[in-house]
Amino acid sequence: MNVCISDDFDPEKIIDSGQCFRAVRLEDGAFRFLTGNQAVYLRRTGEERWEVSCGGETWEQVWRPYFDLGRSYRAVREKIPARDTFLQEAARTGAGIRILRQDPWETLLTFIISQRKSIPAIRAMVEELSRRYGTQLKTSRETLYAFPTPLQLKDVTVEDYIDCKAGYRAPYLRDAVERVLAGETDLAAMATLPDGELLAALEEIKGVGVKVASCVALFAYGRTACAPVDTWINKIIRGKYRGRDPFARYGDGAGIMQQYFFYYALRHKSETA
Repeated sequence: MNVCISDDFDPEKIIDSGQCFRAVRLEDGAFRFLTGNQAVYLRRTGEERWEVSCGGETWEQVWRPYFDLGRSYRAVREKIPARDTFLQEAARTGAGIRILRQDPWETLLTFIISQRKSIPAIRAMVEELSRRYGTQLKTSRETLYAFPTPLQLKDVTVEDYIDCKAGYRAPYLRDAVERVLAGETDLAAMATLPDGELLAALEEIKGVGVKVASCVALFAYGRTACAPVDTWINKIIRGKYRGRDPFARYGDGAGIMQQYFFYYALRHKSETA
């Protein structure tokens, strides 16, 4: 089926923006995204036209929310004042990025894994976990594996996670599984919490600090007022903003601005180092 997306939308930039670790560009130029037990393939057929591999109901119920298509990102970019020349340039560079609404469980574990790991290493470990413990998904193009559920990880040991290259993060992954299975952490119920309480609840999980909690809040719960700050963004804030928080003025757009910062930093490491 074909869909029209008249706002900023660039799957390749989304894949490279550091918020998801299973989406890929295929050799034929199509893009594949996974969430839960759903996979979709997208191919550009015009300036605002895309061919998608799912039906209309699935697009509206799963993928339209996933890609945050109810929000105008062009309108968000227009809020950047002309005097903020760095963010203006970062937003032009990153135009097309959207904040994905990902599964909270998968997002929690993948961002625990992400600590002090390169993006290729994160992707490799997430794929290994999915192949070992997730449910097989057969599409018309390939065989994939869904990210494993807490129940599928019930008997996975710390040593098993280490064998998947988790390193020091292995006990954190085990703790997250145990907490969710015991009902101590209710990721679905957390969706009703205000931002501050959501972040505090996430930080109760072993190995989850403010940065990982902010990533989960932003990329799983759609809390776009949250702007995770990592090493690269800290360097930009110190170098371009004299250490002052550049995101607070944007309110619910702060997390989107953070993604423009992050994507720009990846593309211009020498300038932001």
